[in-house]
Amino acid sequence: MAKHKQKDQNVLARNRKANHDYTILDTIECGLVLKGTEIKSIRAGRMNLKDGFARIEKGEVWLYNVHISPFKEGNIFNHDPLRQRKLLLKQREINKLTKQVTQDGVTLVPLKVYIKRGVAKVLIGIAKGKKQHDKRQALKEKTMKREAQRAMHY
Repeated sequence: MAKHKQKDQNVLARNRKANHDYTILDTIECGLVLKGTEIKSIRAGRMNLKDGFARIEKGEVWLYNVHISPFKEGNIFNHDPLRQRKLLLKQREINKLTKQVTQDGVTLVPLKVYIKRGVAKVLIGIAKGKKQHDKRQALKEKTMKREAQRAMHY
């Protein structure tokens, strides 16, 4: 159990809305190409994954709509907060993703950003969108599960 907590300490940003809006079919870890002061902002936890998504273009995977706030002490070296960022994957992994994303309703969603051996990594989820009634059903199940845990605790 202590190992799980230690692993979670490295998580710098999490997309909590992803599990609500999508059914996550599979996940894949990939590197992130950053410029200058972006890594300092990420380490400070000034990153938002809420509206982010990934797209495969010309054999490369790109991350869009992920907001990394400009670094306070960065002055002229700061970056555009919403610029597209390249994700680092092997060609074999990109081909696998391409096959899965070509299906109807399947997209790539960033789930969390964390530091692993000093390098920023992104966990990308292969996701299928939920309908409104599926979201309600999932919320009911979550509430029932929470209440059952409370009842067992007392």
